[in-house]
Amino acid sequence: MNDTPPPAEIDPITLAVLAGRMEQIADEMDATLFRSAFNPIIAEAHDASHGLYHAETGDTLVQGKSGLPIFVGVMSFAVRAVIDKLAETGETPQDGDIWIFNDAHLGGTHLNDMRLVRPCFRDGELFCWLASVGHWHDLGGGAPGNYNPAAKDAFQEAFVLPPVKLARAGEIDRGILDILLRNTRLPQSAEGDLNGQLGALDLGIRRMDALLDEYGAGTVAAALDALSARAETLMREELKALPDGRWEAEDFLDNDGITDEALPIRVALEIAGDRMTLDFAGTAPRCQGPVNIALPTAVATAYVAIKHVFPMLPANAGVMRPIDVKIPEGSLLSAEFPAPVGGYTETILRMIDVIFAAAAQAAPDRVVANAYGTINALSIAGRRRDGTPWVMFSFYGGGHGGSAESDGLNHGSAPISTATIPPMEILEAAYPVMFRHWALRPGSGGAGAHRGGLGAIYEIEVLEEMGAEVFLFGERGKHPPKGIAGGGDAATNRFSFETDDGWARPPMVSKMRGIQLRQGQAVRLETPGGGGYGPAADRDPAAIARDVARGLLTADEAERLYGWTEGRA
Repeated sequence: MNDTPPPAEIDPITLAVLAGRMEQIADEMDATLFRSAFNPIIAEAHDASHGLYHAETGDTLVQGKSGLPIFVGVMSFAVRAVIDKLAETGETPQDGDIWIFNDAHLGGTHLNDMRLVRPCFRDGELFCWLASVGHWHDLGGGAPGNYNPAAKDAFQEAFVLPPVKLARAGEIDRGILDILLRNTRLPQSAEGDLNGQLGALDLGIRRMDALLDEYGAGTVAAALDALSARAETLMREELKALPDGRWEAEDFLDNDGITDEALPIRVALEIAGDRMTLDFAGTAPRCQGPVNIALPTAVATAYVAIKHVFPMLPANAGVMRPIDVKIPEGSLLSAEFPAPVGGYTETILRMIDVIFAAAAQAAPDRVVANAYGTINALSIAGRRRDGTPWVMFSFYGGGHGGSAESDGLNHGSAPISTATIPPMEILEAAYPVMFRHWALRPGSGGAGAHRGGLGAIYEIEVLEEMGAEVFLFGERGKHPPKGIAGGGDAATNRFSFETDDGWARPPMVSKMRGIQLRQGQAVRLETPGGGGYGPAADRDPAAIARDVARGLLTADEAERLYGWTEGRA
């Protein structure tokens, strides 16, 4: 073991090597779970994350590059919840202890995201925390898959587990495991995902032990401090390069799933020297339905947006030190237990949209127009002839916004994540469904000098003769993704489903539960595109002709949006 005292100042090469080694540890933890998880949302879509966290504060030190960005900030709150629990009980953690919970009001996001937190020791002293989070397929509640658009409290969404000790000094508490598996429609999937997370944490401990053996705890700790300080310095330099001022933006959620009224989300972005303030005063108050989010989620979302605006900054807590995030008490961005928060994805996407819209007024070259703004959480569930339940939960892609450099990405994943959209072959193999349609949605991107990316069209038929029940939790059905710098808005979200009397649409446009489908009937999603960047009049006519030739835009749409006519080059 290397017990050499740390140097007074770590040289840049050693610092870079240690940064890379620790990122690799988190990346390996990600890969371990992705390869061993049972449910496609983790295994295929990579809705999970791993990282290293400060022993005393829980601040993010390092996160894997393959996990969801929203977890970078929010998982520090999860680790802090365990630290607070220990302070409350007076308990001292032991090597091999593991805490587990899904309480979103403590650890952020929603109840599907199961968090495991484990201490990492060196010579009997707590060195740091390792944490794993993954989206479990189902945790009870009123809707299979847990995206219940009609939930009025957390208990209607899923089983709520506060921080409890799953393992004591390496011994799993079978009683806790039994409680977990009794509160899910899919116990085999849940146990498989849990074992994958436990395996990832085991690997993380082994890799940290090897790193500490090689470099010594003092040197590694000094490197972590240096990396955090460097991130803060870089953030301050980025802010000083921008103009001082105050810029405001506003956007809306369609409704809360209970009352069909729009919910405003507002932000004022202020830059003064090397500091930034994001003030969400004026945002709608806490609502009945599940588009509320907890305070940890709101703060983490601000971090994700900032990382998009300043993409070269490292992923650790130092980035947020020069940024003051003000979330009004009583708003839907600071909901307290047991407020429903299952649809958090829709709300944080709108938060990112308004931050981008405000930042675009200060530095339009750094920001892209609004992306499609909804994951369209769609759950199709039922029973097979032998009585076994099946739950197909997935999210769906759409267009990204145009930028100063290029058109937006067609059919991408949401900007809250690096998750991939599960392939239809995987979904069709796992569930009794067939995709009749999976294609780009022509004309759905906002017009602009650089147009928005296109959304997609999905049509999914139920093959199971016992039929199925469908739940949709979406957004952007009424308020389209916005363009910036003079760019046009994108198409809105459209959802429809087959009935015995033909196709129908939800009364609240983007949310509905309890849709009954017979064998041979289908649902259809037409997802939004991204907003455009810059005036449509500035678009290269050759680019318009190319879009028409490729079927991304009809000739009529090209004429209406750009004044383009057939034969114009």
